[in-house]
Amino acid sequence: MTWQIWGQDWAVHLLQQHIRSGEVRHAYLFSGVPGVGRRTLALEFARALNCSQPPQPGGLCGECRNCRQIARMEHADLTVVQAAEPGSAIKVEQIRELQHSLSLSPYEARYRIALLLNFEQATPSAQNALLKTLEEAPSKVILLLTVSSPEDVLPTIVSRCEVLRLRPMALQSLADHLQRNAVMEPKQAEWLAHLSGGRPGAALRLHHDPAALEERRQWIKTLFTALSGSRAVRFQISEGLAGKDREQIRGVLRLWSSLWRDVLLLCGGQPEALTNLDLRPMLEQVAAHLDLRRAYACLNAVEQAQAGLDANLNMRLLLDVLMLDIPYLNEQIDLNSAQV
Repeated sequence: MTWQIWGQDWAVHLLQQHIRSGEVRHAYLFSGVPGVGRRTLALEFARALNCSQPPQPGGLCGECRNCRQIARMEHADLTVVQAAEPGSAIKVEQIRELQHSLSLSPYEARYRIALLLNFEQATPSAQNALLKTLEEAPSKVILLLTVSSPEDVLPTIVSRCEVLRLRPMALQSLADHLQRNAVMEPKQAEWLAHLSGGRPGAALRLHHDPAALEERRQWIKTLFTALSGSRAVRFQISEGLAGKDREQIRGVLRLWSSLWRDVLLLCGGQPEALTNLDLRPMLEQVAAHLDLRRAYACLNAVEQAQAGLDANLNMRLLLDVLMLDIPYLNEQIDLNSAQV
């Protein structure tokens, strides 16, 4: 059975080579934007490391007890560490519990594996506590960390890990995979490939989760309602968004950034590169009121808010500034002009 991950062949080959040569590192750091396949690749690696019936070195059967339980993140020799709830942090107490778990010998697998998800969410004390484990990891322990970017965690952690920087897939390649493996019509596959920005996990989530599409729909309407709204309406929007957790806010800003990027492309005469293909009529309405300079200023305003979020600045203030920076349009955007 091949590893069940799309578009990261180079990383799969590297990890398989480590297994075949007996040169498995004690720690790996998988970086990339959410939905690109960080957790999936880490779990496939964990399965290959502990598969009891591998068809070849570095391979996995997908059917043995170890393969099945690791895929569900339920294996006794797999410890998963992540924030207790969205928007919260990974705490030092969780790392101390992990250290105790890793001090024990594997129960039934070759390796005891720690999977630390979105480790950029760890507090400074939790990151410092992990350093001791990275420096003194037992021989049968492997740590797998996922992060958005290596720059989001301590440099001393990064230097002790094998770093794999995962990239989104080419859009046509992802669309082809979606047609073959998720049994989609070509038009839907193309739409999801563009909408996800080449991230397989994001595309599949949108395909299988109607609530995610509905949430996208509501935040699109919110932004374009703000364009023709008064200052009071805009501040009401920023107040509502500021009350969400930081990861939700991050997702909304990522969506709004993609919308303004599309408007910028339309202003520049490049409609073939749009991300939000289903919104083209609405985006063309907005682009008709802007020139390249103003469209770029809108995109930059959202990116400034994203940077402020990453820097832990006051969220309400950042969103108020964003609402004031986007243009006022005299014409109300026709929210029925697109499939939203």
